[in-house]
Amino acid sequence: MSWPKGIRKRITYLLVAPIIFPLYLTLPDTRTPRGKKFFPVTFLGSILWIAVYSYLMVWWATVVGETSQIPPEVMGLTFLAAGTSIPDLITSVIVARKGFGDMAVSSSVGSNIFDVTVGLPIPWLMYGIIYGQPVEVNSVGMVCSITILFLMLLFVVMSIACFRWRMNKGLGFTMFLLYFAFVAVSLMFEYDVMICPF
Repeated sequence: MSWPKGIRKRITYLLVAPIIFPLYLTLPDTRTPRGKKFFPVTFLGSILWIAVYSYLMVWWATVVGETSQIPPEVMGLTFLAAGTSIPDLITSVIVARKGFGDMAVSSSVGSNIFDVTVGLPIPWLMYGIIYGQPVEVNSVGMVCSITILFLMLLFVVMSIACFRWRMNKGLGFTMFLLYFAFVAVSLMFEYDVMICPF
């Protein structure tokens, strides 16, 4: 937590200080011999802090969207989606540079599977236990959304195969095109430009 040298490092330090200081004050440092025995506290505390920061991120994104007159659907599909994917990106880049490309891809896929199978059900389970009623989910166009996701997965695999299973600039450009196509089609469904028949 010492004050760093260099202007660039100091600016970074000030930008991340609101995140780092609460963690420093509330979580035991497991890198020290004395703190190693408190690793369960650090692990559970980290999960709680992730929940707090996630709540704040969604809240602030909603406020910024309402102030800028950007609909919540657009904020969710673009800014929030990008913001929650940055940790995956950083992790994937680090392991890919070390030569573990398969681990980088597995990390991205695995984190999304974890989100769907654990991240969504646990809050719903807690809501059901506390309030004694199920969470209502808007299922209008759900079949079309799932179909779009399945087609996107198919196109991603086909794109990687077309580039002979090598990650290069062409594949990166193709992935960006697929992402923008997905956002455009999703928003068209959201704003009834295209009607889902199911």
